[in-house]
Amino acid sequence: MKVIIIEDEKLSAEHLASLLQKIDESIEVVQYFDTVKATINAFKTGLQADLLFLDIHLADGNSFEIFNSVQIEIPIIFTTAFDNYAIQAFKQNSIDYLLKPVSFRELQFAIEKYKKHQQLADKQLIENITIAYQHLNNQYKNRFMVKRGQTIETIETADIHHFETHESLSYLVTGKGKRFAIDYTLEHLESLLHPKYFFRLNRKIIINIKSIEKVSNYFNGRLIINSGFLEDDVRIVSRERVPEFKKWLDN
Repeated sequence: MKVIIIEDEKLSAEHLASLLQKIDESIEVVQYFDTVKATINAFKTGLQADLLFLDIHLADGNSFEIFNSVQIEIPIIFTTAFDNYAIQAFKQNSIDYLLKPVSFRELQFAIEKYKKHQQLADKQLIENITIAYQHLNNQYKNRFMVKRGQTIETIETADIHHFETHESLSYLVTGKGKRFAIDYTLEHLESLLHPKYFFRLNRKIIINIKSIEKVSNYFNGRLIINSGFLEDDVRIVSRERVPEFKKWLDN
């Protein structure tokens, strides 16, 4: 992990670097800066790192001035002796806000937060690449294999009414109301189904656009749909999905 420390107190910078090495020997401090001006100039030349430690009061001004001159995409851990900048700090790409003197335990916790943040970001990137590849290559499922007793049947995706989850199990429901257990989570199905035709209404349902009969306003900014083979409690479009759902219907 490559780290940049922006700190105008040499002892504080050295203390921070020493703690980082104790936490993780793979952490490498690639640059130190002690002024706003030097930091801006460095980032304008394309300086890159994995994580940035940023003191708020520097030798020539307030470090928030940096964000007025350059756009920094690197995750930031703020380090300062003042606690009145926390809200302003978290408006930036902030992982944590540590008060000086920085303790080993607080720094260790902040590094763990950063690593979890990166794991989530990496997972999202992989999912986005997968979806983009599928769009380009039209690699969506056209049919599903299901079991009926000792026999195996093939169901065309176009004939599916919806997918649902119940007690940690997933099911495929056909346009005729037949219900089959399948070995896919709804999260996995979202990447396998063409987004033009299927939409995830909530935590329990992915529905075929052909299955929607009517959409109505519902309590607390949500929507409720009329569609056969759906129980009342799963016909609701969750509030956070409403804007995307409307856009999907309109397309």
